[in-house]
Amino acid sequence: MKLARLFLLIPFIAMALPACASAPEPAAPPAKQDEGWSAFGHALTLAQVFMRIAAHSENPDQAFDDVLAGRSTEANSAIAGLVEEATADMPPQYRERVTAIGKDIATVARKQAGKPAAASAGDALQARKDLTAMGLRYYDAKEFLEAVKRDDALAVELFIAGRGVNLASRDEQGRSALEIARQRGNTQLVELLTRNLRAAR
Repeated sequence: MKLARLFLLIPFIAMALPACASAPEPAAPPAKQDEGWSAFGHALTLAQVFMRIAAHSENPDQAFDDVLAGRSTEANSAIAGLVEEATADMPPQYRERVTAIGKDIATVARKQAGKPAAASAGDALQARKDLTAMGLRYYDAKEFLEAVKRDDALAVELFIAGRGVNLASRDEQGRSALEIARQRGNTQLVELLTRNLRAAR
């Protein structure tokens, strides 16, 4: 998962989600001694949302996408508060431009979140070594498909990282790895294979 990248984007995401455009005006200005702590509380809420997704979500990519798309009530509330505090003294025309830029950045982040990180040559080499240590040949499409058939996510990830097999390879029945994963109802492998097949095009 690209958690570090998403954390770096939080300030921009805060201005980008649909909730931001209609962020409610505060009922009253914060007390002098509370200055800054309200924004800090909103930031903590956002950090907690992201960490909860990373730690507990069965489908982190979808959960992060929901936040980026403005489908998380908890995140929207925190974001609206952050945006209000961050832009309270801004002239309206600048606030609109900041929000527009933020929306574009959120759109880019949503596109990037679904893409697998590019594997380096060192990563591929290590994956090949790991497969060899497991008694598997990194270049053997049949062994790759067998790993999918036995729901061996670790081996499948290593085959993908090792870049030694064609991910569109088919078994003796003409089924691709993606089709096998779908037939087995293995949503984790379906998502993994879909992302990497898309990236390979």
